[in-house]
Amino acid sequence: MMSKKYLTALFAAASFLALAGCASPTVMTLKDGTQIQTTDKPGFDEDSGFYEFEQIDGKPVRINKDDVHTIKKM
Repeated sequence: MMSKKYLTALFAAASFLALAGCASPTVMTLKDGTQIQTTDKPGFDEDSGFYEFEQIDGKPVRINKDDVHTIKKM
């Protein structure tokens, strides 16, 4: 018979794997050659014209679309 601790650990591991599978880290290359790693695909705000994302270190960033050269999945 499975113990409650085992089931809890199994559920936690399955949840972690499911969440990890949803993230798609990307590299954003700017027109000046700077490369920025993101934790997930940058969102685009059409009203402001800026890409919004979180860097690997957790800092939120906004970059003007005119400064972006490419966005690629890692």
